[in-house]
Amino acid sequence: MARALLLLASLVVFGNVYTVHSAFSPSLIVEMAKLFMDNYAFPEKLAGMQEAIGEATSNTEILNIPDASTLASVLTAGVQGTINDQRVVVSYEPNYVPISAPAVPPLPPDQLIDIIKSSVKLDVLENNIGYMRIDHIMGEAMAEKIGPLLLENIWNKVLPTSALIFDLRHAATGEVSGIPYIVSYFTDAEPAIHIDDVYDRPSDTTTELWSLSTLLGQRYGTTKDLIVLTSAHTTGIAEDVAYALKSLKRATIVGEKTAGGSVKIDKLKVGETDFYVSVPVAKSTSPITGKTWEGVGVTPCVSVDAAEALDAAVKIITLRSQIPAIVQAAAGLVAENYAFAQIGADVAGKLKGLLEKGHYGMVNSEEELKAKLSADLIELSGDKNLKTAGNTLAMLPLENPTPEMLADLIKLSFHTDVLENNIGYLRFDMFGDFDQVAAVAQIIVEHIWSKIVNTDALILDLRYNIGGPTSSIAGFCSYFFDADKQILLDKLYNRRTDAISEMWTLPDLTGPRYGLKKSLIILTSEVTSGAAEEFVYIMKKVGRAMIVGEVTNGGSHPPEKFRVGKTDVFLSIPVIHSDTAQGPAWEGAGISPHIPVPADSALDKAKEILSTHLAGRK
Repeated sequence: MARALLLLASLVVFGNVYTVHSAFSPSLIVEMAKLFMDNYAFPEKLAGMQEAIGEATSNTEILNIPDASTLASVLTAGVQGTINDQRVVVSYEPNYVPISAPAVPPLPPDQLIDIIKSSVKLDVLENNIGYMRIDHIMGEAMAEKIGPLLLENIWNKVLPTSALIFDLRHAATGEVSGIPYIVSYFTDAEPAIHIDDVYDRPSDTTTELWSLSTLLGQRYGTTKDLIVLTSAHTTGIAEDVAYALKSLKRATIVGEKTAGGSVKIDKLKVGETDFYVSVPVAKSTSPITGKTWEGVGVTPCVSVDAAEALDAAVKIITLRSQIPAIVQAAAGLVAENYAFAQIGADVAGKLKGLLEKGHYGMVNSEEELKAKLSADLIELSGDKNLKTAGNTLAMLPLENPTPEMLADLIKLSFHTDVLENNIGYLRFDMFGDFDQVAAVAQIIVEHIWSKIVNTDALILDLRYNIGGPTSSIAGFCSYFFDADKQILLDKLYNRRTDAISEMWTLPDLTGPRYGLKKSLIILTSEVTSGAAEEFVYIMKKVGRAMIVGEVTNGGSHPPEKFRVGKTDVFLSIPVIHSDTAQGPAWEGAGISPHIPVPADSALDKAKEILSTHLAGRK
C-alpha cells in the first residue's frame, strides 16, 4: 500500500512542479495506474495499488504540465524511480500505429534462401571454428515454415565445425516459442530439460518451456565448445537464450552485460488519449537458478567490450583445444618425477580422470587453467608444494661485491643477541646455497657467530624461516656437534636419479663449533618451511635440540620446476624426500614441537626453560 501510494503521489507531485496552464486531469494517472495493476508482470511491486487508485479519484489537483510530451517524460521518471524498473515507459504518440510482424508471403525457394542468408550470418573461421550471428530469434511458426531451407543452407554447415561462436550482440527481438528450439540443439534429446517458466500477467498463466526430444536435423551436441557473444544491446528473448545456456553450463558467455529487458513488453493505450504505457507483461524465471535475468541482465562469464568479444572467444576456444594435451603432459611429469612415486602415479591417474569427465571444459584463460590445475594437484596429492609455478627468474647474485657490501648484507640477514643468563639468540629467515655460504663463511663467523658462540645456551629462531637450498644444512648442523665423530643426519631419496644419498656432519668448519653439550632450543611456527624444516627434522630426530612453538608448514625439499610441453605452464614438483624408514615424512605434514605454544609466545617460553635449566646447574 505504501509503495503504491508513493507511486501515485510522486506522479502528482512531479506534475505540480509546473505552473503553465494545461488540461490534463488526475484521471489520466488513475487510468495508467489501472494498466499497471492489471498488466505489470511483477505485481508484488504494486501492493496496495487498488486502494491508492480509489484515493486518487477524489484528487481535484490539475496537472500543470507545459505539453503532453513533457508530461510523459515526467510520468516516466516518476514510475521508474518508484518501482525501480527502467523498462516501464510512458509516451505521448498521437500518430502511433501498432506494428505487427508481417506474414511471410509465398516466395519461391531461391528468394527465401536469400532472406535466410541475409538474416543469419555464417562463417567458418580458422581451426574449423563456426561463427553464426542471429539478430532475431524466430518462433515456432516461422521455424516450421522455413526450417528445411534453414537446415540446408545454415545449420548443416555449422554441424561439422569443432566449436561454435553464437553471436547475439545485436539480437534485440524474438519470440518466446523460439527459446526451446535453440537451446535443444545444444542439449541431448533425453532427458528433457526444464528450461524456463514464463509467467503471463494479463492471463495469469505460466508456460513451462522444455527442451525438445525431436528436432529437424542433427543436434550440435553437448561436448563441443559453445561461446555466446553478448553486448549491452542484447535484449529480450536473446537474453533468455543466453541465460538458459549459461545456467545449464552449456555455453560460455563472452562480452558485455546484457540490457536486462523482458520476454514480452506490451505498449498499452491509456484510455482514449494518445498516451501509451510500455509495460513488461511477462516474466521469465529459470527453474535451474530460481532467478530471472529480467531487469538485471545476463552477466558474462568473461567480461570484455562487445567489439573485442569475437577475438576473446577465439582465444578461449583455441586454449581449450590445447588443454587435454597440457593436462596429460602435466600428469606425466608428476608420475615420472614426484618424490613419492606411488602418490605421483595415483595423482596422474586421477588427473586424467578429471580431464575425461570434462573437469577442465569451461576454462576460459591460461591463468584460470593454472589455478585449477594447481588446486587439483594439491587436493589429489595432499601436498601443497605440488602445484603450478610462475615463470619467474631467480634473483641474480651481486657482481663482484666488496667485503663491506657482504658484511652489511650479512648483518641485515641475521639477528643476534645475548639475553639474560648468557643465553644466545640467533634468527635468520632463509637458508643459503652451500657455495655462496662457504664464500662468506669467514665474514659470518666474524660478524655473527662470534657474538653467540660463547654463550651457555642458544635459542635458534626459525619462526620466520621460509626455507631455501638444503645444501648448507649439513654444515650448519655440524656446528652443534663435536668434531671427533661424524653423525649421519639424514638419508635423501632423489626420484629423478632413483638414488639415496647420505647427509653427514662435516669434519672441518670455519670458526669454532658450539658443540654437543650446550643446550639448544629451536623456535618454530606454521611459517617455518622447506630447508628450515629439514634442519628441524634432523635436530629433533637425533635428539640434539628441543623444539618449541607451532607445527611447521609442511613444505618440502626445494622443488624443481618443469615446463609442461612447449607452453607457458610450469609445474613445481618436489623430487626429493627424507628417508621415511626413520618415521613418517615431514614433507606435506610438518614437524610437531616438543613443547607446543603459539608462535608469538615461543621466545618467552624458551627463555623460561633455559633460565630454569641454567639456574639448576649453578
